[in-house]
This record gives sequence, C-alpha cells and structure tokens, in this order.
Amino acid sequence: MLGVFLIWYTYHNTSATDRANILEAIRNADYFWVIISVLMGSLSHVSRAMRWNLLLQPMGYSPRFWNNFMAILAGYLANLGIPRSGEVLRATTISGYEQIPFEKSFGTIVAERIVDMIMLLLVVVIAAILQTDIILEFLTARNYSLNNLLLALLAVTVSGILFLYVVRNSDHKLFKRIRVFISGLWEGLTSIFKMKRKGLFLLHTLLIWGLYIGMFIVIKYSIPETRDAGMSAIIVAFVAGAFAMSATNGGIGVYPIAVAKVLTLYGIPAAAGDAFGWIMWTSQTLMVIIFGGLSFFLLPLYNKRK
Repeated sequence: MLGVFLIWYTYHNTSATDRANILEAIRNADYFWVIISVLMGSLSHVSRAMRWNLLLQPMGYSPRFWNNFMAILAGYLANLGIPRSGEVLRATTISGYEQIPFEKSFGTIVAERIVDMIMLLLVVVIAAILQTDIILEFLTARNYSLNNLLLALLAVTVSGILFLYVVRNSDHKLFKRIRVFISGLWEGLTSIFKMKRKGLFLLHTLLIWGLYIGMFIVIKYSIPETRDAGMSAIIVAFVAGAFAMSATNGGIGVYPIAVAKVLTLYGIPAAAGDAFGWIMWTSQTLMVIIFGGLSFFLLPLYNKRK
C-alpha cells in the first residue's frame, strides 16, 4: 500500500510538463541496454541458484538446478506481494520437491542473506569513501538515524537471547518442537563454514554482486543525459536503490524516486533521473513477474514424476 501511495503522491506532485518529459525520456531510451541489463539480472539468478547448492551440499543434499532456480524466482515474485514471504516460499518449495527439511533449507537462505548484507555494506563503504557528503545528506534527508538503527539492533539481540534462554530451559512440548526447528535452522545457517568449495562460493557471491552493479551501470547508456554519469554517481544511486528495495515490497514507488533524487544531486536533469529509475525498476520487476510466474507454472510440471 505504501508503494501505491508513493506512486500516486509522485504523480500528483509533478506537473503535466514534468510527466511529459519523463515519458518522452522513457520512450526515447535505447532499449538495447535495457535488454543487456535484464540478461545480467537473469545471470545473477542463475549464479544464486548454483551458490545455494553449495550451501546445501554439506548437509547431504544436492537438489536439481532447475528446482533451485525456479524456487528462487517464485520467491522473488512472492516478495512483490508480501515482503519477506519469498524466503519462506523458497524454502517450502525446495523442501517439497527435494525432500529437504524446511528448517535446514531456510537456514541456508538466512546464511545467504547475511552474506548479501555484508556485500551490501561493502558497497556502502565504497560509496561512502567516494562520496561521503552525498551519502550522509541522502540518509539524513530520509531520517535514517544511526543511533536508532543501533538501538533497534540491541533490542532485537536482547529479545533473541531471552527467547533462546526460555526455549532451551523449558520442558513444554511447544518449546521442544521449537528446539528441534532451531537445531535444523542452525545446521543450515552454519553450512557456510562446512563447505568444501568455499572459493567457488566466494566467486559466485562476487559474480552476483558484480552483475547487480553491472545491470545498474548499463542502464545509464539507455538515456543520453545519463551516459556521462560518473562511477561515483552510479554507485551512490545503486546504494539508494538497494535501501529503497527494503522500504516497500519490491521497491514499488520508492526505488525510482530514491534513484532519481541521487542522480539529480550530480546535475542530471530531473526528468532523465526519473526515467532512469523507472526504466531500471520496471525492467527488473517485469523480469521477476514473467520468470516468477513461469516458475510457479513449470515447477509442478518439471517435478511431475516425483
């Protein structure tokens, strides 16, 4: 709902001339680069499916690639509707088709998310080094408070410790079941330390994030006004878009605004910045909708024998 509201708010707070300029920039974009961006996004999902197998193998599971790949895309599609539901659906899907306990598969997904968070933080650090003032200005303008984030993290940590203490020392049937679930979750989470091919895992991680940044970079060539944008502007805009993705389901309404605001700080015309944000968000979202929808349809057919 927030994303829909932001789209409505943005529409009603731009003049007819501004909207005409944005649409004109979108119509005149070079869609060859948009196709390249979508292909790079697709390759990142392929790499993610292969990386997931590396986490599952230490527990004795080797699911088929296409089940991994389609479960990931179906999960991304679910996230567009209900935030974070995709991780649960992904674990449920692979558990049903490959006979992997849910808590173990979900644990590997949590491990993936931790690794991806570390990679995002590295990109944020790089962006901060390149453009410290711009990053701080952007975060301050959107009320991202470091103190509030630290307090929230502390509260979650303390709550988690208290919960684990109760679960560990209680003889109640419900808590016994939770202990079994947490045990499987922990096994999946720590599988990252048991992998034999850690180098390959690192390679896939670097490839995934290289493709994420790459598919963002190539979009700049689709619009004349952004072709000469420097790497600093692109990296900072990428960080803004990454934060925006967590604000609403799939970044709807927020992603184009956040990216456009950063680009305008570097002197790029507002219409071109908005066009960049909308082209980037729309192309990747359509990819998820199409491939995710196909995955929902093809998964039962692919696993028909089972």
